[in-house]
Amino acid sequence: MTDPRVRLNQMIAKLQAYNFRITPQRLAVLKILAASLDHPSVERIYEQVKAVFPTTSLATVYKTINLLKEVKEVLEVRVSAGNRFDGNRPFPHPHVICLKCKKIIDPDLSGIQELTEEAAQKTGYRITEHCLDFFGICPDCQAEE
Repeated sequence: MTDPRVRLNQMIAKLQAYNFRITPQRLAVLKILAASLDHPSVERIYEQVKAVFPTTSLATVYKTINLLKEVKEVLEVRVSAGNRFDGNRPFPHPHVICLKCKKIIDPDLSGIQELTEEAAQKTGYRITEHCLDFFGICPDCQAEE
């Protein structure tokens, strides 16, 4: 996990470098994404922001996330229950996703760099991004079965 304060400052700096304003509502979205380890959905971010800023619209949250995606400061994780976002680790990395409760974790796996290099070497591609997700049933959901 990246220190949430460091991530927040990185996101703010990147948006300012592109001349995007840092409104209080936008800052609230950034704080949630910087500190979140559980890959929140837009709706969950909206609920948290709205608790502090009741007049915030869902569109404001979507616009902020889209800006962050544009400047590569948030990673979108696509799951069947809807897209989720990783602002703490906005670079390509593997995820393990529970098919029942939709929990997402970021495992530290060795060999990802080697796998990327092998794919490049065998195909001739210059790999710029990757998406590696594993799906299964988490220990909590297994215990409920």
